[in-house]
Amino acid sequence: MNESVKKPFLPHELPPQNIKWESLIPIIGKAHAGIARYDGLLRSLINPAVLLSPLIIKEAVISSRIEGTQASLEDVLELEAGLVEEKSERTKQDIQEIINYRKALLAAESELEHRDITLHLIKQIHSILMNSVRGENKNPGQFRNIQNWIGTPDTQMKEARFIPPNPLVVDEYMEKLVNFMSSDYTDKIVQIAIVHAQFEIIHPFLDGNGRIGRLLIPLFLYYKKVLGRPVFYISEYLEAHRDEYYDRLLGVSKSNDWQSWIEYFLKAVTVQSENNIQKAQKIINLYNELKEKFIEVTHSQFAIPLLDALFTQPVINSSTALKLARIQNRVTGNTLLSKLFEKKLIVLLREGRGRSPSVYALPELINITEDKKGI
Repeated sequence: MNESVKKPFLPHELPPQNIKWESLIPIIGKAHAGIARYDGLLRSLINPAVLLSPLIIKEAVISSRIEGTQASLEDVLELEAGLVEEKSERTKQDIQEIINYRKALLAAESELEHRDITLHLIKQIHSILMNSVRGENKNPGQFRNIQNWIGTPDTQMKEARFIPPNPLVVDEYMEKLVNFMSSDYTDKIVQIAIVHAQFEIIHPFLDGNGRIGRLLIPLFLYYKKVLGRPVFYISEYLEAHRDEYYDRLLGVSKSNDWQSWIEYFLKAVTVQSENNIQKAQKIINLYNELKEKFIEVTHSQFAIPLLDALFTQPVINSSTALKLARIQNRVTGNTLLSKLFEKKLIVLLREGRGRSPSVYALPELINITEDKKGI
């Protein structure tokens, strides 16, 4: 291994000066066209918070899985619905990491309505991400003050795949990164490609860097008004092409190869935009189809609120469903859920008994969100 790789890496100054823009123009165009079509679909939604909720969880699942968690989308949904009996402690920890990812994204979205992306905000979302999970003892919300390195768990520093910068320069380079994020750069998608790579190179935290780095992608696109909401699920592509993802990032630090990394990132945005459009459209179609059926079966003013509750949480207990649908009469609410179950519009995962409420699911929505075929 090259000796220089064994020493803490000193990040390149931003912006990179060796980008060959002429060769990027065609793929930049495709990336912008794809993300514009996806954003157009998002902006057309009357109730995006409802329809996009399963996809936000899915992004959290995949981004966390890249870092080694094993919990699935169903695990998260079932735990939130109260089905905890058969979950191992490891799975519960994994699920909490995923839930924290979603909390961090939604908290940052709220903050960006009235502030810029700052060092304080990045530390704030890291604190949320690491709350009560593995790594909570590694200074959540604070940049590292010790040297770290990247490799397998038993790798010694001298054998590391990559050694991030000395902790003494982390604050300086993170300040430069935030300044670059707020600048008016040539192209915003190329800009976030650069930001993501530089963040991973700096590796400012002791844990959670990969997840925060991927969180910054939709947040930056929202901050720069490329997206109307920070909901762009790029982790699906990154996981499917994980080896290339790491190799291209390593190429930036190893040989200053920004070009290959940016090309990879632009392709990821292009492919994932189309995948996101298809998935979102399937969710919209399912919602519209079920809307008519829910009304027909229940003949109730609560038909749509119940449907919204099930789209927000595709595995849901009856108490939560009634609360989200604002049905105050428990007998009325449970009767409506029973009618939907009898007509096979929802499935019953657990029958209520004693103080334990019934648990229902909307498997068609879960199947769309899971997208078993992948990319």
